[in-house]
Amino acid sequence: MCDCGSTHSYDDCCRPFLQGEKAPQTAEQLMRSRYSAYVRADAGYLLATWHSSTCPENIDFSQPVKWLGLEIVGHVDGGAQDERGEVEFKARFFQEGVMSCLHERSRFVREQGQWRYLDGRVVRHNEKIGRNQACPCGSGKKHKQCCGK
Repeated sequence: MCDCGSTHSYDDCCRPFLQGEKAPQTAEQLMRSRYSAYVRADAGYLLATWHSSTCPENIDFSQPVKWLGLEIVGHVDGGAQDERGEVEFKARFFQEGVMSCLHERSRFVREQGQWRYLDGRVVRHNEKIGRNQACPCGSGKKHKQCCGK
């Protein structure tokens, strides 16, 4: 399955975007493909899909992050015929022994006909996962036997 949480395989979903074989047609497709790029530490794709007015010089992947899943909360506009759109999402991750959730409402705009990430309003908060709860990574194991080790 694709990293972005869709019901499609990676080859049929985000790989063609990350490999430059085709361009995302909606803001949500771009957001999902950017999540997959974060999972795969693909700085080139992330920088290429960032709007020129807000793009950083580089992306630092030196701190290991285990991405656990993506949930699309909703979107406003961002369709194939739109020029602007917003996608709200939650991305769960595990870093330095802490389970966290990145909750962002991202803004996307077209630049030279292509969807680009402009910016986002981010809320970062930590979640307390009980040792006997199911691990949020989806392994089916208890948290203490999986990511909670």
